[in-house]
Parts: sequence; structure tokens; C-alpha cells
Amino acid sequence: MTDRANDCPDLERHPDLARAWDRRTFLKTAAVGTAFMAAGGALVRIAADDLSREARASKRPDGRPRLPPGQRAIEYLKPMGGTEGNGDVRAFKLRVYGAVKTPLELDYAALLKLPQVQKEADVHCVTGWSLLGGLWKGVQIALLAEKAGVASDARYVILEAAHGFTANVPLSEAMKDNALITYRLNGKPFARQHGAPVRGLIPDLYFWKSAKWLTAIRFSKDDKPGYWEVRGYHNVGDPWKEQRYA
Repeated sequence: MTDRANDCPDLERHPDLARAWDRRTFLKTAAVGTAFMAAGGALVRIAADDLSREARASKRPDGRPRLPPGQRAIEYLKPMGGTEGNGDVRAFKLRVYGAVKTPLELDYAALLKLPQVQKEADVHCVTGWSLLGGLWKGVQIALLAEKAGVASDARYVILEAAHGFTANVPLSEAMKDNALITYRLNGKPFARQHGAPVRGLIPDLYFWKSAKWLTAIRFSKDDKPGYWEVRGYHNVGDPWKEQRYA
């Protein structure tokens, strides 16, 4: 006889029913879990939509809308793949070279001895998501340019990263106040998938320009299209002009 409270058969007396009952319980639990996850996903989407609407209604100091066209705000940095570099700070080396008077090579400790800044900045992925209001900590690329003595006719910065990845950036973008060599976001080190130990930050261009697993900054007189640029992405990558692809 079954217990009417839970409709469960006496599994000790009828062990042959155990597998079927376990499967029924699993399916019922899974259905509840799926419904819960669906509801949670809907709440996440609603929250993201609210963030997006607020951002579209606000303006940057330069008068442009805070959220570029075709973008949607999210709450957490999204992993975007790529062949990971060595995330160990003990192995980190950063070269600053090219069209400079005094090339530099910094290990992680030397980087941290330089003047540090924290900048609030939004970032915009070419795939359509934007992370708003992140607090990024690091060293301004402009400071490294000053220390290395960048040549007067340099016009571009090439961010070099693990496994030969490069991203080309106009010097004017790299010299902005919020363009950094960064190692913290919202007070926490980057996870390896996000570029640990150090990545670039060029927040006013699409986020692929902010190279992960950074190894070098090369100043150049000539433009050198990078990994994604030679594969069809736009050479500049201005989110407000939707310069996604060439």
C-alpha cells in the first residue's frame, strides 16, 4: 500500500520499483529546476534591459549616449575566449619599445611600483554587450610613453599579447586618461580567462582592442593592423559609429 502523503511505494518491499521511482523523482525535480532557472533568466534579462534603457537615456561628458548603438548592458565581464597566456605574475614581463628613446622592460613588481590610478570606465564588446561602470586599476599608457620617450612622429600603439596576438590602436586613443595597463577590476585580480595577470584597457574602442595576456606595448610610426583587423574587423573599432567590421 502506498503512502498517500507522498504517493511513494514501499521500496523496501518492492525494490524492483526503485529505479522507476528514482527516475520519476528526478524528472519532477528537473522540471521544477528548469522552471526556476527560466524565471531567474527572465529576471536577469529584465534587469539588463533596465540597465540598457538607463544607459541610453544618459550622456557621456562628450555628449554621446553612454550606451553605443546596438549594445546591451550586462552586469559581469563576459569571457570571450582566446588562447590563454601564462597567468602567473612571476612570469609576467612587459616590454615598452618601438619608436621610443628608452625601451623598457618591466616585471610585475616593477609595474606596481609605478604611479597607479583607478578609473571608472565602460567597455563595449563587438558582439553587442557592454559592461558599465567598472573600476579598473593599473598604470596609464601615457605614463609609460613618457618614461620611454615616445618619438614625436609615433602615431600608433600596437598592443602585443600571448601567442602573437596584436591589436592596433591610434596613439590618440592610447594616450587618453582612461587607457591603462590594468590588473584589477572592481578590486579583484582578473581571472585567467579575462587576461590575468595584466591586460590592456582602451575603453572608447571595441573591447577586442583591449588585448588580454599583455606582453608588450609597441609604439609605431606606421599602422600595423592586428589579429582581428586582418581577419575582417574594422581597423579603428569606434562603438558609437558601429565600426564592427571592415
